[in-house]
Amino acid sequence: MNFNDRVSIDLADNGVAQVRFTRGDKMNALDPAQFEAVLAAGEALRDMPGLRVAVLSGEGRAFCAGLDTSSFGGEPAGSAALVERTHGNANRAQEAAMTWRKCPVPVIAAVHGVCFGGGLQIASGADIRVVHPQTRMAVMEMKWGLVPDMGGYALWRGLVRDDALRELTYTNREFIGEEALQLGFATMLDEDPHARANELAETIANKNPQAIRGAKRLFRVMHEEGEDAILMAESEEQDGIIRQPNQIEAVMAEMQKRAPVFKDV
Repeated sequence: MNFNDRVSIDLADNGVAQVRFTRGDKMNALDPAQFEAVLAAGEALRDMPGLRVAVLSGEGRAFCAGLDTSSFGGEPAGSAALVERTHGNANRAQEAAMTWRKCPVPVIAAVHGVCFGGGLQIASGADIRVVHPQTRMAVMEMKWGLVPDMGGYALWRGLVRDDALRELTYTNREFIGEEALQLGFATMLDEDPHARANELAETIANKNPQAIRGAKRLFRVMHEEGEDAILMAESEEQDGIIRQPNQIEAVMAEMQKRAPVFKDV
């Protein structure tokens, strides 16, 4: 599956989808066509049969170098273009990052090379970020006299230490993967982030897919709702999972010391 020759999706038999930014010659920078391809890929995952986990990565020398500066001025001017909610609670640019958070299955970003600006916000939409120790990263928008506005503030809430995020935003200082791990931008470091991401994806794909999807929904509730709503959501999710065939299969496979065979949801 290919979107404008900018993003590809390949779904393996084990339910792991490889989602790759394929504009490697431009370091997967975001121009209008790239935005459209990212949005289309995110939408395609929502209802993809057999999907259990997605690995998000970039071809070439970078995960994503952020906004393609040659596209400056290409978008409609004025506040209406940004304030309009084109994708539920988000505008078009915000959805490019938020779509991974909205994806019904876990998304693992394998980050290498460069991850600037909008690219960092897209990576932040993933559930897990495996980052090369020397990946160059930055909250870059202030360099161009702008604020981060692709969902970063929503995604970084509770993820990155507040005062450190302020310093990086105000100064657009570049940092590398090792510091990203300390601050919360990276989940883990690896010399081969794509290989490590795939190992994690295979582990997750071998769990009860109904429970995995329920757990991801609960994380959203955890970040957005109060205690009462969280407690009720836990109970409702569990009530829909417990004693169902996939949950019984998880127990039986564990007791019989064999690989589970789950039905897709």
